[in-house]
Parts: sequence; C-alpha cells; structure tokens
Amino acid sequence: QVYLVESGGGLVQPGGSLRLSCTASGLNFKIYTMNWYRQTSDKERELVAAITASGDTNYLDSVKGRFTISRNNARNTLYLQMDRLMPEDTAVYYCNVRAYARDFWGRGTQVTVAS
Repeated sequence: QVYLVESGGGLVQPGGSLRLSCTASGLNFKIYTMNWYRQTSDKERELVAAITASGDTNYLDSVKGRFTISRNNARNTLYLQMDRLMPEDTAVYYCNVRAYARDFWGRGTQVTVAS
C-alpha cells in the first residue's frame, strides 16, 4: 500500500514562508512524478507544482517565482518551499502520486496566510 504523509503547514503572515514535506512509502519513490495540489472549500482541487523523476518541474502560473518543488529520493520525501505567501494561497495542500494505475493522496496539511 502507498502512503503519503504531509507536514509543515500552519499559520503565516502575508509575505512569509513555509516549507511543506511529504514522506512516501510503499512505492519506488524515485521513479515517479510527484505532485502538490491544493483545495479550498469553494474551489476544485488544483495542481500547484509537479516534479518528474528526472527533476523537471512545472508550476501553477500564480505560484511561479514564489514556490519551489524539490525531492530527496534517498529520504523518499517531497518538498514545497513557499515564499512570499499571499492570502489567496490559503488552502489545504495535498501530496499526490499516480502509481499502479491509480492516484494516491495524503490527508493534507492546512496552510493559512493571514495577518
């Protein structure tokens, strides 16, 4: 079974930073594209950032230049460094991987940006 566990969320002021982590188990982590999604109560879940096995990255336009996705294959861990946070970044952030022909999700971690 694949397990994804996120951590690192919290309350931060506008302009601040947070670093999310996602620890994966039950899969050969290094061969999979890993993703960060986010969701608010009034919007559909959206893809924030992705990183391929070779390290290529892709970002939602609104977070480009502010967020950085990275991975540590030795630790089976995915990261999302979020800088210059804005109130509109407030959401539950989910780690995701598509493996064995299905999607796996973590439980999510809440990020709240407010003064």
